[in-house]
Amino acid sequence: MKILIVEDEIDLAQSMTAYLKGENYLCELAADCRTAMEKIELFDYDCVLLDITLTDGNGLTVLKELKANNKTDGVIIISARNSIDDKIDGLNLGADDYLSKPFHLSELNARIAAVIRRRRFDGNKTLVLNQLVIDLVGKTVFVDDRQVDLTRKEYDLLLYLASNKNRVISKNAIAEHLSGEESTSYDNLDFIYSHMKNLKRKLNQAGCEDYIRSLYGVGYKFEIK
Repeated sequence: MKILIVEDEIDLAQSMTAYLKGENYLCELAADCRTAMEKIELFDYDCVLLDITLTDGNGLTVLKELKANNKTDGVIIISARNSIDDKIDGLNLGADDYLSKPFHLSELNARIAAVIRRRRFDGNKTLVLNQLVIDLVGKTVFVDDRQVDLTRKEYDLLLYLASNKNRVISKNAIAEHLSGEESTSYDNLDFIYSHMKNLKRKLNQAGCEDYIRSLYGVGYKFEIK
C-alpha cells in the first residue's frame, strides 16, 4: 500500500514516514503544494496525508485537483488548525477523514487502514477469494486455515492483484505500486517476475489454486469467478 505524505514540517514528516514504513507502507514525501501536485498527476496512492497550511499555498488545492481528475486516492487532512470551518471545507471537498495535530502515530495508522478498507474493500476487514483469505488488518494470508508466509512485497503484490481481480494489470502499474517513483529509474522490470514467481510458488505450496495469469507482453491478471 502506497502513501503520499504532504507535510512541510520535516521532523513530523520523517517521523510519520519511519512509523508507517514499519507498518509496511510505501511512503513518498511532498513538502509543498507544487511537489504534491506533480506527484498526484504522475502516480496513484492508496491514501494521501494532506496538511492544509503549506509554504506555497493551501493543501486543499491538492484535494480539489484530485477530485477534478476523478482520482480514487483516499485523503486524510492533517492540520494544526483545529477550526470547524477547515474541517467542514475539507470533508465537503471529498476528504475521507480529518486529524488535528498533535496526534498519536498509532491513531494515524488506524485511520489510514480504515480509509483504505472503505475505499478499496467496502469496509471489510478480510478479503475472501474462494479458499484464499487475506486479513487486511493483520496483513496476513491464509489458504483455508493454513497461513502463507509472505514478504511485504509479496503481500502487497497479492493484495494489489486481488483487489483488481479479473482486470489486466500492466507491469508498469505493478512496478509503480510496489516501488513508487523509484520505478521510473529501473532499467528493466525483472524484479516483478521474481516477486511473482515467489508468490505463486508459496501459494501453490499452501494448496491454493493458481489464479494469477501471465499475459505475455501485457502484464498479469488475478482471474477468479
